[in-house]
Parts: sequence; structure tokens; C-alpha cells
Amino acid sequence: MADPAEPIKSIVTPVHLEYDFTAGKAATLFLRGLAQKKIIGARTGPGEPVLVPPRGADPRTSELAAEAVEVSDKGTVVTYSIIRVPSENIKFELPYACVNVLLDGAAVGFFHVLQNCPLEDIRIGMRVQAKWVDDDELAPNVGSIEFFEPIDEPDVPYAKLRENT
Repeated sequence: MADPAEPIKSIVTPVHLEYDFTAGKAATLFLRGLAQKKIIGARTGPGEPVLVPPRGADPRTSELAAEAVEVSDKGTVVTYSIIRVPSENIKFELPYACVNVLLDGAAVGFFHVLQNCPLEDIRIGMRVQAKWVDDDELAPNVGSIEFFEPIDEPDVPYAKLRENT
């Protein structure tokens, strides 16, 4: 029998969580765009940063988002992580890379998965593009983008990404 004074360091507890999600105006705009192979962000006014996915308000100022903006499905890797832990909700073979992509036209990174690239070749500044699912599989969810993959464009220098890493 274990020493009763010794603390228990870990337990395994199954957890199941179900909830209903109401997207709201800003997220609905974004999700409906994905079903049309469009990435939609929003900003509070001309010259203001475009947030993707859009928020109902700019988190820095609390100003309401007033303008929808379509951004490119191309972007630049600003950070990445190599994932080595399995998840029953992720279909990618381990290990794989999760990337934070600064989409062209956006002011904040967009998280997704990178494929078709050896892990040792992934780098900050790498140019990538969304690989969309087939048209008959498009839906109003992030799964409409199957993954991002490298494209044949020059890397973006770190000095231009510094504020977004």
C-alpha cells in the first residue's frame, strides 16, 4: 500500500464535453466565407488592422468591427510547433507541424496545420497557401481548409515579421 502522506501526482479521468455554439455576426461571416473558399476578416475602419478570424470588436480598443475584408489564402509562417502527441480529433500522422500563418492582408496569425513539407524544412518566413477540400466537402467550418502547404515564393525576412511572432 502506498504511503498515505505521499501526494498523488496524477490520475486519468475521462472527460466528455458537449456544447452548443452560436457563432454570432462576426464568426458567421468568417464561417460562411470558408464554405466559399474565402477567408474573411474584419476591421474597425480604414487603415485599422484586419483580424482573422474576425471578432465582434477590436480587442485592443473595444471598437466594434465595421468592415468585412477578404484576405488571401496565402501567407507567411510566423511561428510553428511540431506535434508529437496523438489526438483522436486530429487525422494527421504524427509528427506533424502546427503553424501560425500571417495571411496576406491580415494583422494577426491564423493557426492551422502544415503538410507536404519535411519537418526539418519548416522555418519562420516560409510562404504557404491553403489547400482547400474538394468543393463537395466545403462547409462553414475551418475544416474547409484541409491544411497549408509551402509555395514557391521567397521567404519573408524576419525583420518584416518581428511584430507578429
